[in-house]
Amino acid sequence: MHDLCSCNAHGLHRRAFLADLGMGFTGLALSAMLQRDGFASTPSGWSPPDGRPHFTPRAKSVIWLFMNGGVSHMETFDPKPMLTRYAGKTIAETPYSDVQDPERLRLARVVVINDANGQQRNRILPLQVPFRRYGRNGVEISDWFPHLATCADDIAFIRSMYTTDDNHGAQTQFHSGRHMLDGEYPTLGAWVHYGLGTLNENLPQFISMGRREYWNIRDGWYLGPAHDAVPLRVDPANPLDYGRPEGDQTAEEQRIGFNLVGRLNRLRAVQYPDDPALAARIQAYELAFRMQRSLPEVLNFNEESEATRRLYGIDRPETRDFGMQLLASRRLVERGVRFIQIQHGAGGAGVWDAHGGLRANHSRNCLAVDQPIAGLLKDLKRRGLLDETIVVFATEFGRTPGTQGSDGRDHHIYGFSVWMAGGGIRGGIVHGATDELGFHAVEHRHYVTDVHATILQLLGLDSRRLEVPGRRRLEIDHGRPIREIIA
Repeated sequence: MHDLCSCNAHGLHRRAFLADLGMGFTGLALSAMLQRDGFASTPSGWSPPDGRPHFTPRAKSVIWLFMNGGVSHMETFDPKPMLTRYAGKTIAETPYSDVQDPERLRLARVVVINDANGQQRNRILPLQVPFRRYGRNGVEISDWFPHLATCADDIAFIRSMYTTDDNHGAQTQFHSGRHMLDGEYPTLGAWVHYGLGTLNENLPQFISMGRREYWNIRDGWYLGPAHDAVPLRVDPANPLDYGRPEGDQTAEEQRIGFNLVGRLNRLRAVQYPDDPALAARIQAYELAFRMQRSLPEVLNFNEESEATRRLYGIDRPETRDFGMQLLASRRLVERGVRFIQIQHGAGGAGVWDAHGGLRANHSRNCLAVDQPIAGLLKDLKRRGLLDETIVVFATEFGRTPGTQGSDGRDHHIYGFSVWMAGGGIRGGIVHGATDELGFHAVEHRHYVTDVHATILQLLGLDSRRLEVPGRRRLEIDHGRPIREIIA
């Protein structure tokens, strides 16, 4: 290979593209191109996925809404009136004392705190919000989600989730399926990005919006950085880090520079026609340039009607930020982006982490997300996009039936709720159940990877056919599709 080319065909220097061409775009563009075109190093005798589904898909895209901190299932989508009936009592003083039976908790870690007289201090906290029935099947939803409740017939509520990490590393576990102490594993979005080809050459196929904590900031891991999400801000002027030229350039100057470098690269390609790295370099450069031009257009809402902006709550300060992210998500999937994950309320443990003042905490957070999420579902549906887009509402765990302090709830991993809609999901149903106090998932229990398996199934992917040599996954890593919620 000529010494003027800084790439190495056997160990590609992916970030050299940025230094040499000075466009200032993220190295993810080049990594993605190299992976897609087969220039990244792979084990001998093995080929990466070809970008085609393994079987006929029901959906094309995923919008993954993650509520950081742990949403109380009992104040949102899984009402437990017995909490109000036995408020102030210990669990042992109720007819449901067996929920803390040692046999039932053999895989759990439960700390019972006693006062000086040997009495349990962890007493049942009553429900903090009323519930009403909605939709054709009378699904119960809390009064903190009045807008989402009008979409009940499009949603499958899963009330029987469990996980194993009782601290906020469970955010990583919900995304990857593995406890953070196990090491680093690819997230669901990375697997989708790895398995499926692009729907739009001008846009990233895996996007993340919202702040992510250090334990949940990566996606690709052993699949490689090409499969990390591209972090995006809803700001047309500056949507990406390093998304603009470093110098003060006009669009015309940038175009001239792009065309010049493109001509030089092609001249070099004629001189060295057998250099696959150079071919990938040219394509990556062009992709990065197209992304620079495409993303600002996607994030420019001027063409959206005032009614659409109101639908997402962009006209209200409480809902504006999240509403803008969800409107951007609709515009992205409309243009062919595969996987969009949105983190709501990160920062420390997460804004939903209501160890005290649960009523004030959850009412405020529900207000921020309720109208935007309902707006997203309605907007997707009226445009014919909901049938091909899976929307997921998830969180790392639920919260305890008992109090923490005087008016909060602690982390709770043994039973909690998520929901899914669109893209082949049956709407208007409730699947699974917790016990009368919301302590354990007792009917159709699902570990977090069952959600992953359901999404992969609807996208036409078989996780076992995505396995990487030398990285064989455990059975629980694959999960099982929740067939009861698939239409």
